[in-house]
Amino acid sequence: MSPNLKAFLDTIAHSEIGDALLSVSDNGYNVCVGSTPANPILFGSYAAHPKIHNDKTNSDAAGRYQFMGRYWAPYSIQLNLPDFGHESQDRWCVQLIKECHALDDIELGHFEVAVRKCSTRWASFPGSPYGQHTNDMQALKNAYIKAGGTVS
Repeated sequence: MSPNLKAFLDTIAHSEIGDALLSVSDNGYNVCVGSTPANPILFGSYAAHPKIHNDKTNSDAAGRYQFMGRYWAPYSIQLNLPDFGHESQDRWCVQLIKECHALDDIELGHFEVAVRKCSTRWASFPGSPYGQHTNDMQALKNAYIKAGGTVS
């Protein structure tokens, strides 16, 4: 995985669950939606998407990139994912980036373009259509650069 792609994945995790929660979990890979650093909601098995529904958020998003459970079966088949472990979550995340046609932008350092293209997949990205809290583009760019990404 290139440094820019790795940094972009780190930025998605930063945006979706935050650095503080990353540090009190398995780097975010076992985090359920609704978690906070003071009250982390973590799942214990990576066998499959945990599909733990959070009534407060009306969601079952889970993992480092906050994947919805209803998409687990089709993506696990399409990508031949053996489990919901680290590598599988990373592969699924890269697939979503490809579907957004943002992979080349990431590799070329066109960070803001890539974020805009991926805003339909991650509700925390600026421009997301979901009506949830979104993060500031500059703050995300700072996280991306801190994670080793380059911007052109």
